[in-house]
Amino acid sequence: MDSDDAALREQLRVFGLSDNEINTYFALLELGEATTSAVADEAGVTQRSVYNIVERLEGRGLVRVNDHVSPTTIRALPPREAMADISERIDAMTPALEERFTETRPRTSEIEMAKSRRKALKNLREDIESAESEVLVSVPADVVPEIEDELRAARERGALVLLLVGEVENIDAAAERYAGLATVVRCWGDEMAFAYAVDDERAMIGSPEVFDGAYFEEGVVWVSEWGLTGAVIATFLGAYWPFPWEVHVADPVELPATFEWFRTATFTAVRHRRMGTDLRAAVETESGERVVGRVNDVRQALVDPATNQFTLENGFVLDTDEGTVSVGASGGYLEDYRGTSVRLRPVED
Repeated sequence: MDSDDAALREQLRVFGLSDNEINTYFALLELGEATTSAVADEAGVTQRSVYNIVERLEGRGLVRVNDHVSPTTIRALPPREAMADISERIDAMTPALEERFTETRPRTSEIEMAKSRRKALKNLREDIESAESEVLVSVPADVVPEIEDELRAARERGALVLLLVGEVENIDAAAERYAGLATVVRCWGDEMAFAYAVDDERAMIGSPEVFDGAYFEEGVVWVSEWGLTGAVIATFLGAYWPFPWEVHVADPVELPATFEWFRTATFTAVRHRRMGTDLRAAVETESGERVVGRVNDVRQALVDPATNQFTLENGFVLDTDEGTVSVGASGGYLEDYRGTSVRLRPVED
């Protein structure tokens, strides 16, 4: 069997034809029109099975059974005509299928290598465009112009955007250059690793050299598995984010406000507290409890100076009627409570 024949067989299998159906169809294409016995001999199948096979092939619009003559013959329809009919049927049912289709990102875990600048940028742009709550990005300065529209749009949707820019030649001018693109911007004069994470769901990490040319041998890794994405986020916040210079911090949203994304809540709280506002927080927890209290402290490393006591700490210390408690994000394990949403408001004197 040559490669063309094997490829054609594989395409027909995609359409649901079995090997015996493919053999019978090929035999009919060669014979043009023949009796069932001749088709059976040519296809290498039993004559009894030919009847069932050609019935299915006729149902697919590939052959025609002439049972009004004796003996019965089977004729292959011209392939161009048969394929055109199949194409029309696909086109006809596509709108109905589209109406039933709910577009979502795959729920199954995915790991993918990107070895080209084009692929890395494509994934980066698409994931930023889909972001609902958070975007963490570390890229070289010359890549920022290619994603700034997506970053700005994410900010306008209300996402928390942390932008780390490497290979910045003029740090003093960076604040004006990048201010509108992110919630917090940090810059570094030397090379930084390429990494991003979106909504705790999708991430990519690797060498920034992937942007140096059309193709990069080592590649970068894109993941959509929670544990691996979490590892990228931990690396970004724990290893990359703390050291570059903070050049821009956005103003917080006005209060009162409710936050479903915990890092956005901690960013907002620390910014308001540093502006002299005393805060009260109402936290809905994973266990269904409601914890309410005055904000005694905010533990974070999103903005300078950092106030966390351990790497990746992100949460509140609240003075409640039952005493002082700590509240962390969903997935936290050192705090007294894990919060799913936070409502912040100024303390009313």
